[in-house]
Amino acid sequence: MYPADRKYTKDHEWIRISGANAEIGITDFAQQQLGDVVFVDLPEPGKTITAGDSFGSIESVKAVSELYAPMSGEVLEVNAALKDHPEVINKDPHGTWMIKVRLADAGDAGTLLDSAQYQDLTK
Repeated sequence: MYPADRKYTKDHEWIRISGANAEIGITDFAQQQLGDVVFVDLPEPGKTITAGDSFGSIESVKAVSELYAPMSGEVLEVNAALKDHPEVINKDPHGTWMIKVRLADAGDAGTLLDSAQYQDLTK
């Protein structure tokens, strides 16, 4: 259910690490809890994000929720398509990244959950 090529947070974000860079999005569990996503507020490229801190927010028909950084780094790119089509997060949460970052320390991934641990968390 949850791709094994990522790490997960207890706040329901995923991160796919590729060398010193990574993509960050939300999990299928998160989008189910939110309901229909109508807006995403994401940081500008160049902004530094800190593990555990909010880097943006996601708004659904039910609520507005904070997005929390799984790891620290610098925002390289924001998924601009989400501005006009935030609903793609509901259709393909594990295939839709929100931001790309240059990681401050790729070794910090050890504190995150693997797919089996995350699946146990969401049971």
